[in-house]
Amino acid sequence: MAISSGRAEPAVSTRRARFTPAPPRRARTVQLSRKTLTRSIIGIILVVEIYPLFWLLTSSFKTENAFVSQPLWTIPSKLDFGNYASAWTTAHIPSDVMNSLIVTVSSVVVILLLGSGAAFALEVLVFKGRGGILFFLVGGLMVPAQLVLLPLFEIYFKLGIDNTLLPMIITYVGQGLPLTVFLMATYFRSVPRELFEACAIDGGGTYRCFFSVALPLVRNGIFTVGMLVFFSVFNDLLVALTFNSKPSLSTIQVGLLNFNGQYGSVAYGPLFAAISIVIFALLLLYLFINKQIMRGLTSGAVKG
Repeated sequence: MAISSGRAEPAVSTRRARFTPAPPRRARTVQLSRKTLTRSIIGIILVVEIYPLFWLLTSSFKTENAFVSQPLWTIPSKLDFGNYASAWTTAHIPSDVMNSLIVTVSSVVVILLLGSGAAFALEVLVFKGRGGILFFLVGGLMVPAQLVLLPLFEIYFKLGIDNTLLPMIITYVGQGLPLTVFLMATYFRSVPRELFEACAIDGGGTYRCFFSVALPLVRNGIFTVGMLVFFSVFNDLLVALTFNSKPSLSTIQVGLLNFNGQYGSVAYGPLFAAISIVIFALLLLYLFINKQIMRGLTSGAVKG
């Protein structure tokens, strides 16, 4: 009896393995519906993101009569490249871009240098009260920038540095440091402490460990934070408009206001052309550095 039962079991298991039940039709329908829903959502997101850029680009080639006589969503029948020539001269794009780059690059360099040093000291070095100091710095993220503009304007006016680029740089540095310290502390937290201990054993001081060990290991994070600060400062209008009233020191965002007429009229064609120059230039820059930014965003997510 034991032998016969042992022979029958493989036959049953083999017979069961031959017949694989087909997936239910309802399961396939649900899977197809999920794919369709996912693709529809992706398509809607693409339309929402891409159509405004397409509309902006096509509107930059419209004439002034087309804005008055035709609906806004129509495509121009002919391309008016004169809008770009007018935008280049009316908005003073060359000088405004130069002012924006001076302010932005100076602010980014100071923010990265001070922020990286502060994050290294608060995360790597051991001293009493570093947690409270980090909490105090990060608390600056909760202070609205609009609340400090009037006191800062009065301080800059009394110091005699108003209507220069220096107040904008100082203000951007103060606004960008809390976020930079917080992010850079996260990147330094992912670096193994054994590397800093080995540097100290080899006779390296604090500055040597910072510049020779810490900074090269978090260079992706520095690049990512630098790009975030760069785009934030370059696209700012409120600070640049508050602390400067000289047309020769206007940034590119302030220069776009030159298309407003005396009685509220707006030259839409040149305005859209100037906006297109600024936006698509930044998009091209982002396309070149996209992989580096993504690598930097994920490098501080895993410790060790």
